Amino acid sequence: MTERLENVLREILGNQSGAAIAVSGGVDSMTLSSFAHRLGAGGNVRMIHAVSPAVPVAATARVRALAEQENWHLDVIDAGEFADERYRVNPVNRCFFCKSNLYQSLGLITKGVVLSGTNTDDLGDYRPGLQAAAENHVRHPYVEAGLAKADVRALAHRLGLPALAALPAAPCLASRVETGLRILPSDMALIDGVETWLRQELRPETVRCRVRPGGIEIELDAGTISTLPAARQEAVLDALRKRFGEAENRPIQVSAYRRGSAFIHSNEAAG
Repeated sequence: MTERLENVLREILGNQSGAAIAVSGGVDSMTLSSFAHRLGAGGNVRMIHAVSPAVPVAATARVRALAEQENWHLDVIDAGEFADERYRVNPVNRCFFCKSNLYQSLGLITKGVVLSGTNTDDLGDYRPGLQAAAENHVRHPYVEAGLAKADVRALAHRLGLPALAALPAAPCLASRVETGLRILPSDMALIDGVETWLRQELRPETVRCRVRPGGIEIELDAGTISTLPAARQEAVLDALRKRFGEAENRPIQVSAYRRGSAFIHSNEAAG
């Protein structure tokens, strides 16, 4: 699989000048960036990370740290999706508008092809962002080489990046807001802060802070919930309310993690 990906990347980068990799802060795009850079493509590819209220602070920190470690040519930009009302109203295809803004912004600052970290497992989900990628002629090296998520994690291990290989899925913060509710920067900051705090307090395998019409829902993996009796849950929620002013006057409940539960029109969405 690694040899096939190497051949794909050599073909892409050998025929392009100024290619760019969209680096989100997840395992896929960061592994692709490290692999491409180690192929000797450092002078022919730029790694570009887009920041916005919907990008977790920790994701940006990871990108910057690995860029310094690997000596990437890294650019950090604002793709501008929060200026797009079509994105802010949070329709079913919100990701289309997010990715359209991203890829159009990247197209303005690079002369070559834009590469994504999409892998073959992503093709079975409802992902409007793939439509945006197609419209902007983005290429997906993992898909072209036939790599699934497990292959990407294995590649990260081969590159000597075990922490990256073990990184859990971390969709953008906007994926926590139920479809149809407006995407607000204040809610993005709340979601990021709550999830970061809960990871430190409870060490859960999975945590999502969902914004619902009726309040906030904290989703935790079943194993973590099993260690939280009712009194402990209430103590955690009380501490959360005191720590985060944006949550103080909203109803908050704890429930089992359900993948993509904020996306109310499909069970196939990620998040």
